[in-house]
Amino acid sequence: MKLFTVKTLVKPLLIALSIISINVFCQTPSPDSTSIKQSTVINNVKGYTYLNSGELIEFSSIVFENGKVVATGANLLKSYPDAQVIDGQGKTMLPGLVDGHGHFLGLGFNLLQVDVRDISSKQKTAFKVAQYAKQNPELNWIKGRGWNQVLWPSKKFPTAKDLDEYVVDRPVVLSRVDGHAVWLNSKAMVLAGITRNTISPDGGEIVKDSTGEPTGILIDNAENLVWEKVPKQTDDERLVAFNKVNQHLLSLGITSVHDAGIDHDSYHFLQDQVKADNFKVRVYGMLAATDPKLVDMLKHGYINDVNDMLSIRSVKIYGDGALGSRGAAMLSPYHDDPKNMGLLLTKPERLRTLFKTIFDYDFQINIHAIGDRANRIALDEFEFAFNSRPKAQTLRNRIEHAQVINLDDIPRFKTLNVLPSMQPTHATSDKNMAQDRIGKERLKGAYAWQTFLKQGSKVIAGSDFPVELANPFFGLHAAVTRQGRDNQPESGWIKEESLTIEQAFKAFTLDAAYGGHQDKILGGLEQGKWADFILIDQDIFNIDVQDIWKTKVVETWVAGKKQH
Repeated sequence: MKLFTVKTLVKPLLIALSIISINVFCQTPSPDSTSIKQSTVINNVKGYTYLNSGELIEFSSIVFENGKVVATGANLLKSYPDAQVIDGQGKTMLPGLVDGHGHFLGLGFNLLQVDVRDISSKQKTAFKVAQYAKQNPELNWIKGRGWNQVLWPSKKFPTAKDLDEYVVDRPVVLSRVDGHAVWLNSKAMVLAGITRNTISPDGGEIVKDSTGEPTGILIDNAENLVWEKVPKQTDDERLVAFNKVNQHLLSLGITSVHDAGIDHDSYHFLQDQVKADNFKVRVYGMLAATDPKLVDMLKHGYINDVNDMLSIRSVKIYGDGALGSRGAAMLSPYHDDPKNMGLLLTKPERLRTLFKTIFDYDFQINIHAIGDRANRIALDEFEFAFNSRPKAQTLRNRIEHAQVINLDDIPRFKTLNVLPSMQPTHATSDKNMAQDRIGKERLKGAYAWQTFLKQGSKVIAGSDFPVELANPFFGLHAAVTRQGRDNQPESGWIKEESLTIEQAFKAFTLDAAYGGHQDKILGGLEQGKWADFILIDQDIFNIDVQDIWKTKVVETWVAGKKQH
C-alpha cells in the first residue's frame, strides 16, 4: 500500500485549526499565547496513522496540547517555536493500539493467579499448581488458568484425581485457556456439591466417566456450580488487579480496551476508579447480559466520563461455548465427536427477549458466537429485531469471535451491518485442533478475516485476553503470517485469509475504535483526537513479517502524558 506524507502546514492555518480543534473537542475557551506555549512537539519520529478518511499516512512530527492532537506532519516546530520539544530519536510512532475484545479485570486477576499456560502435560500442570499452593499458604482457594489438553500427549480432559495427587487440603479450580471449562480437584467438587446425581444445567455439562461419576471437568454454564462457592473478590482485591492490568497493558502499547462482560459490581467499581482518576488505559465496557441487574444498569443510560477513560454503551451476550472444549454450537456434529453439536449458553427464546430489552435502551449488542449454529442464530436474531426496529441497525452491533461461519452466512454480516469482532491469535492457537474438531469443509468459513474485508466489513481486532496473551504485536503477527511465533506452519495456516500489515494495523486501531463508537476520538493521530500513542523499537511496516511479534514498546502516552 502506498504511503503518503502530510505536507507541512503554514503557521496561520495551523493556529486557526488548533483553535477550532480545542473549541470543538476540548470544550474549553480558545487558547491564548500562554496555552500555545504549553504545546508539545515530538520531532524525529517515523510515524504512521490512519485518518478517518481511510488514508494511511506517514509523519515525522506531532504537536499536541491539552491532551489532544493539534497536527501531524513534518518540521512542525517552525509553527510552534515556543513549544516543549522532544526528540523522538528516529523511533517508530503509532497511535495507541486498541484491543477490541478483552477481559480487563479478568486479566488483572489472572496476573495474580497461577498461570498454567503452554504446559506440555497434566502432570506438569498439577505440579506447578502444587508449587503455587505451597508458596501461598494464606490462600483458601487455589485458582489458576491456562491449561489446554490439546497440548498434552493424550489430548484428553484431565480428572480431579490428577490434581488430588498434588493438592488435597484446599480446593483447586483451574480455568481452561479459553475460559469455557474448569478443572477441579476433589475438595472443590465436594464444596460445590457435585456428585453422580448432580444434573448438568442448561448450556453446560458436568463431564462424567463411564460409571457415571463426575470427573472434575465442568463445561460452560456448569462452571457456575463451583464459582458460586468461591468467595467474591473484594474491592481491595479488585483495586490490586485493576492497577496490575493497567500497567501491564501500557507496557504492551495498548491504550484502549473493549471489556467483554462487566458485572454489576465491576460496573460500580470502574466508575469509582474514574472518579478517583485512577484509569491509565481507556475502557469501552460491555455489560454482562447474564447479570441479574442488567436492566438496572441499562436504565442509567450511557456512561462516558469527560476524559473518555470509561465508556459503557453496549451489552455482551453469551451465545455458545468454545471450540477447544467442544462447546461451540454447530449446525452438524463435531468431526471428532459425532454425538456432540456443542452448547447454547443462551436459548434462542431468551435471546429474543434480550435483544428487545437492550435495543429498548439503544445499547449496542455484542454477542459471543463461535460455532456456525451460534453465528446463524445471532444473525437471525439481529434480522428479526431490525425488522421492527430499523434504528437498531445503526448501533454498530457486533458478533464477538465470528469464528466458524457457514459460507452462506458471511454476506449477511454486511447486509445487516453487523461487525465481525475477531481475534487473530485464536487462529494460530486453534490451528492444531480446528480441523480435528470441525473437518476440512467447515474450515472454509473459519477465521475468515480477508473474506470479511473483501465484502466491505470492518474487522475489529483484539486478543480475548487472558484467553490469549494480550500483546497486540502477537496479534498483528498472527494476522499477517497465519503462523505461530515459531513460524509454523511454514506457508501459514489457511494463508489466503491472512491480512496485509496495513489491514491488520487498521483493525487494531481505527476500525477497533469504530467498533466502540470512538473513531472520532481514538484510533488515530489526527487533529482533535486524544494524543494516545506509542514509540516502538522497530518499523513494523518495513521488517520481515516474521519479526513483527518481537516488537518492543519503548514508551506509551495517553492523553499527551507519558504513562510507560
